[in-house]
Amino acid sequence: MDGSVLTIIWIVSFVLVTVAVTGLSRRVGWSAPVTLVAVGAVASFLPWLPRIEVQPELVLYGLLPPLLFAAAIRTSLVDVRARRDSILTLSVGLVLFTVVVVGFFTWLIVPAISLATGFAFAAVVAPTDAVAITSISGRLRLPRRVVTVLEGESLFNDAAALVALSAAMAAIVGTLNPWAVAADFVLAVVVGVGFGLAAGFGLSAIRKTLKAPVLDTSLSLATPFVAFIPTQLLHGSGVLAVVIAGLIIGTQAPVVQSAQARIADSVNWRTIRFLLENSVFLFIGLNLKGILRGVADSGFGIAQVVLICVGMLVFLIAARFAWILAVSGFYRVGPKRFRERSWSGKATVAIGFSGMRGVVTLAAVFLLPDATPQKSFLQFLAFAVVVGTLVQGLALPWIIRRLKLPPPNADQELVEAQMLMAEARAAGVVRLDAERMEADDAAVVERLRNDATLLGESLLNPVDDGVEPAQAVFGRLRLAMIEAERAAVLAARREGRYQEPAVRAILASIDAEEIAVRVIRHNNRNDG
Repeated sequence: MDGSVLTIIWIVSFVLVTVAVTGLSRRVGWSAPVTLVAVGAVASFLPWLPRIEVQPELVLYGLLPPLLFAAAIRTSLVDVRARRDSILTLSVGLVLFTVVVVGFFTWLIVPAISLATGFAFAAVVAPTDAVAITSISGRLRLPRRVVTVLEGESLFNDAAALVALSAAMAAIVGTLNPWAVAADFVLAVVVGVGFGLAAGFGLSAIRKTLKAPVLDTSLSLATPFVAFIPTQLLHGSGVLAVVIAGLIIGTQAPVVQSAQARIADSVNWRTIRFLLENSVFLFIGLNLKGILRGVADSGFGIAQVVLICVGMLVFLIAARFAWILAVSGFYRVGPKRFRERSWSGKATVAIGFSGMRGVVTLAAVFLLPDATPQKSFLQFLAFAVVVGTLVQGLALPWIIRRLKLPPPNADQELVEAQMLMAEARAAGVVRLDAERMEADDAAVVERLRNDATLLGESLLNPVDDGVEPAQAVFGRLRLAMIEAERAAVLAARREGRYQEPAVRAILASIDAEEIAVRVIRHNNRNDG
């Protein structure tokens, strides 16, 4: 059989196994990421299975941009701004702290490596995984504030970790220049932010001119790569560019996209996100056999390997807790602005235990130069950290239950959604009065005023020639109301008067109604 055909067969099989294992895991209540890693690890020893090896450039350029973009467009820019200080302390401060303390620890416990190598490995294991965090936060019903901080951390810490890794790798193969490191960091941030803003606002402007949802979706699929690749080529942070572009595009969507395009975009990215998120963990497991060869080549005994892996995992968790406790203490005794935004003790524990690692760690460790001492063993150690932290995540449900953290208040969110819908309806009625004309059917106008959720129905009463049909009046006026309702919701979002779940729920409801009304208008036109 032709090699290309075999490749396609393996890709299809990979997708089918991912879907089947994920679906089964959810049905029986298991952790899908851990189950997928376990299945992949077992499958890696099957003799007829082709050898799977990590191609770091493929992961960084092919998988990471869409994964980050899919998470970013679902993240509230309003919430990120509100928690920006907490997110920065974790996404930048914790990464740098981890690079230093875990770097020294790695240098001490792994024989025959340099301090620069220790720092490089610490940078590899520093970033948390947006995929695992999003999956776990969704299942555990954590407080909104905690979820925002964790998701924001996992989105932004990849950039800081990869910059630190570049500096450490330069030290491995040459001499470390602190000024050069600082310049590289500034360049990465400036170029990353610049391209992220340009991609976000520029592509949003282009999408506003596209009328066909298929064209809009096609551009959406290319967006993460448009932001990532040029930024990387100019030595900026492609990760930062993708995240910023995703946050902007997600926020701008209700303004620049049609309702049909938004719903199509949402479904497409949910599908892509599902496949990439879960296939990544299966891919991690499939690399186990190849990574184990590095352990055999290291010359370490089994007991020594186990001690190093356990010690690294424990110290990594302890370092995260040490930083979080220090930051939490500063918030409690610092300036008033920080005291008002301090974390509770229970939230601190939950954030401390939510340090799962994933695809970025696995890809980054394969970027280490060939001159890296014990490179093969460090690849295995990174794999052990990824699996160990995912297993640690299995204890989170038990920990959250013991902490008795308050879940999101469903009643409050419902009340907020109802209040926001009332505001939107009021704005729609005001627009109705402004848009109606003398010749408009009074019965239609009255019905629209009494029931702003009316989707429309075919009014078959005959009308005189030259008079706009009643159903056309309904469609025209209802769409004008919907436009005003959406504007009122977006104004409320900008003013920060409602939580993001309520805003998203009402925007989705308005989009669904707009599509229904447009379908009715389209059918009526065709009938005419």
